Amino acid sequence: MALQESGEMYLETILVLSREKGQVRSVDISEHMGYSKPSVSRAVGLLKSDGFITVEKDGYIHLTEKGLTLAEKILDRHTILTQLLIRLGVSRDTAVNDACRIEHVISDETFHAIRQHMNDYT
Repeated sequence: MALQESGEMYLETILVLSREKGQVRSVDISEHMGYSKPSVSRAVGLLKSDGFITVEKDGYIHLTEKGLTLAEKILDRHTILTQLLIRLGVSRDTAVNDACRIEHVISDETFHAIRQHMNDYT
């Protein structure tokens, strides 16, 4: 099943927070993303039922292998696209925001070409 942009954003956030904090709970996601606790709770439930995350009894959230693979892909796209836009002269804040939108719709073919271009000129 293809995940929608919002689901990808949640997975990316879980990955980033787990790297920063080690442990992630719904309240951490809510604070980081600026979403209400009920919205996060609903999204967590959907991600869990689709096999992207597990939730421990104490509320800690972990990415499954499937979730980690997708989260790393989205974060990689975000990072590479942000770097590209900054190199093109876009301000850091705008580059981060635009990369966030682009990362969800760009084709694999186009992204791989961008990555190759970035590697060739690094």
